[in-house]
Amino acid sequence: MKHYEALGYTFVINSKNRRGAGFGRGLKNTTYLWRLNTMGAADRDVDALAAQLEEDEKIRNSAKTVIETCMQLRGHENLLIITDPNTAEIGQALYEAGSLISDRVLMVMMPSTHRHGQEPPSPVADLMRRQHVVIAATRYSLTHTRARLVSSKDGARIATMPGVSRSMLIEGGMTADFDELQSHIASMARVLRKHRNITISSQEGESLEFSIAGRWNLEDNGICNRPGQVTNLPAGKIFAEVKPESVTGVLKINGTWDSVSLSEPISILVDEGKIVDIQGLNEGVLNEQILEFIDERIDTIKIIEFGFGMNPKARISGSALEDEKVLGSCYIVLQQPATRRTHELRATGILTDATVILGDKTLIENGKFKE
Repeated sequence: MKHYEALGYTFVINSKNRRGAGFGRGLKNTTYLWRLNTMGAADRDVDALAAQLEEDEKIRNSAKTVIETCMQLRGHENLLIITDPNTAEIGQALYEAGSLISDRVLMVMMPSTHRHGQEPPSPVADLMRRQHVVIAATRYSLTHTRARLVSSKDGARIATMPGVSRSMLIEGGMTADFDELQSHIASMARVLRKHRNITISSQEGESLEFSIAGRWNLEDNGICNRPGQVTNLPAGKIFAEVKPESVTGVLKINGTWDSVSLSEPISILVDEGKIVDIQGLNEGVLNEQILEFIDERIDTIKIIEFGFGMNPKARISGSALEDEKVLGSCYIVLQQPATRRTHELRATGILTDATVILGDKTLIENGKFKE
């Protein structure tokens, strides 16, 4: 029996859940007892506490989805949960969900890094190599790190969740049916395989044209069950590499820029693959981010990736992790390569009301996905 203090109440949980019984069934067998500590507590306090408990249960259910559906953890497997001070609550929920299946679960909290792609501390990197499953619920992404690459090569199944928030697990992209999402993404193969030339148009008439290099990636569906496989969670997008030299035109980004919501759109002017200008800089943090990205080497910035969202539960939340998965949105990734003095820089721009045409087929019209 556990006691929790909240809003003037002692919340007593008498849990009959048994290890291995399944997370959902365990919740059904839980008895909730309430004891009033403070006389005359307002009804709104009771409502607030009930809402908090409902949200916590949704987080537990989404954590269960990550462990059982997405990563398909087995009882004999090692699971490493990596978290930092910004995401400790999510990490704890994942740890508890994993512990219902395996007794080989470890959670480690590392110091928060300062940018996407920064290497984790060496003890964390060493641990990653020894796992069957790794889930990195951290503020910044570990996807493009040597630690992740080495661990994948050694056979670990890895999910990165950079910038994951409570809202994503309560009502956002992590509440999707990932089995259904996998089927929907797979069904797009017949549509996409014929098209390599893309036009993105804004409602104001600006347009950007380019070609993709290689094949469309249909693997970002949330199911990560093969050795060496890596995914982002929440998942749900289709993407491809762009031929940088093929990009020409004007792209208007109106959603978010590298996880910062835009009050005014940003226009990127491109001529035969070269970024000529970036217009519409906002003040404050956003301006600083763009200025750091542009620096004095704007001619070295390339558009390297294009993708569009397929997750019907994802919402524009100001996090690239979720924003690029929103059904009806599309995105581009810009890259500035590293030099001897600087590290590689990447930025993701999200478009929420664009029209996307693949060859002669309209895929998205004014931000609405067309089957």
